[in-house]
Amino acid sequence: MNLFTTIKGSLMEQYLPKGWDLEKLAEIANLDAKEVTKRQDFWHDQFNPVGCRDIYQFNTLMGHEIATQIKEARDRGEKLAMILPVGPMGMYEWAVFFLKSWGVSADHVYTFPMDEWSDREGNTLSPTNPGSFQYGLENALFKPLGELTVPEEQRFYATKETLPKYAEEIKNIKDEGGKLVVVYGIGRVFHIAFWEPQFAEEYASEEDWKKDTHRIAANLHPLTIEQNALTSFKSNTTAVPCFSNTIGPGLFLQADYAIGGADGVFGRGMMWQGLSLRTTFRYGPDIWVPSSFMPTIPGKLFYLEELAGSLQADLN
Repeated sequence: MNLFTTIKGSLMEQYLPKGWDLEKLAEIANLDAKEVTKRQDFWHDQFNPVGCRDIYQFNTLMGHEIATQIKEARDRGEKLAMILPVGPMGMYEWAVFFLKSWGVSADHVYTFPMDEWSDREGNTLSPTNPGSFQYGLENALFKPLGELTVPEEQRFYATKETLPKYAEEIKNIKDEGGKLVVVYGIGRVFHIAFWEPQFAEEYASEEDWKKDTHRIAANLHPLTIEQNALTSFKSNTTAVPCFSNTIGPGLFLQADYAIGGADGVFGRGMMWQGLSLRTTFRYGPDIWVPSSFMPTIPGKLFYLEELAGSLQADLN
């Protein structure tokens, strides 16, 4: 007995995005652990999963990858556009460490946080609010970099005024020979940024879906709310905003290189990101599963090895 066999007539039938193939998800969940990261035909030749034994190795390797992309762009004399998440976060400490160790300035980098909490009109949290993504990036990356940091005028934020300008700013950088690197996490409902699966219903075709660059006051899925309650708000669901300004596939699928991270392990055998990681690797591109497109882009997806392990229940 599982969700696929019991969903009819249950509250979950209304709750889950209707475009999900639940039979396929069940098959993915039951894959042998050795099959989870097996290369698939739809993967880009230069997409590679990177397993990490613990959170310390994960943060270090992912931070090194971010710093390397910044250094290599500087070595080439190119501008670099970077779409950045606030989750995962631990890699920023190591990105700062490597850039400072190498003496590499980030003054050629242009940063675009992929999303920000908002109200239903798209008004975002104050930058001084510790829960805001702008506050998180400023304190995890920009301030620690000191004199090597990204210039303030090259930092963009996902406000309702600025987010619509991301596409043009990034296009200008690419037109001048620069590259776009997207750093991302994977949501409980397989979102990238806060681009939720249920948005797929609004588009006539995959082509139309792929063109959309952003959304103001995106209505978040209940599982996204609860994921963030558990991971960022100490279980306080009442504190989690129900809306967000977010980039869309028209931006994250433009990446010349993508750096993903999956660290959703709680400890003591508990996790929230196991099925999300497996689905990203194995589902195949589908607009109802936004993260399923990320293996089609050159790059690396760093993950805790525990997440790729068995998803069978263990009550011991």
